[in-house]
Amino acid sequence: MPETPRRPVVVGFDLDMTLIDSRPGIKVTYDALAAETGVFVDSALAVSRLGPPLEHELAHWFPAPEVPAVADRYRALYVEHAIAPTPALPGAHAALAAVRERAGRSLVVTAKHEGNAKLHLAHLGLAPDALHGGLWAEAKATALREHRAGVYVGDHTADVRGAHAAGALAVAVATGPCPPDELRAAGADVVLDDLTAFAGWLADYEPDDPGEPDAATA
Repeated sequence: MPETPRRPVVVGFDLDMTLIDSRPGIKVTYDALAAETGVFVDSALAVSRLGPPLEHELAHWFPAPEVPAVADRYRALYVEHAIAPTPALPGAHAALAAVRERAGRSLVVTAKHEGNAKLHLAHLGLAPDALHGGLWAEAKATALREHRAGVYVGDHTADVRGAHAAGALAVAVATGPCPPDELRAAGADVVLDDLTAFAGWLADYEPDDPGEPDAATA
């Protein structure tokens, strides 16, 4: 009896601390920003709580009226300081390859400024089928629904909320600021130590919803 073909999947990924370890580059950029502005920024503390949009972190260090302009300056410094020292996390390339092997589509949905996210992906040779930047928490559902993603992979409890807001399976990796127990308590459907376990998990995964699109129609 012929084997039933496995249906393709559409998988979304977060960027910072899911696909890439952006802490070294972000720390250097905050240090450069502090040196330029004369405002103290505890860069070690800042990189320990990555996930929310940049403006959320800057609000801890700068008066609210200054945050938009400082954010623009940070992003300009980021291009110079943060791209080269930022590595892919273990399993990142294999995770995208695993989606392709299922004849699926992958997208990156991140709170990071889209232009800088694109630079990271190009520098590291990570090639998702689509990229959406500037989206945080439940707002990520907009892009996930647009591509009809059935799975979203992230490292933060807000990524779990974004996945569920889109009706997607929330796969969490414990490589960011949120430990496994916190991710489970937030409702993550699957918790992996890191992306090195993702390809094996995906090999056994079959969508429950028979209406999940194939790669050609997503």
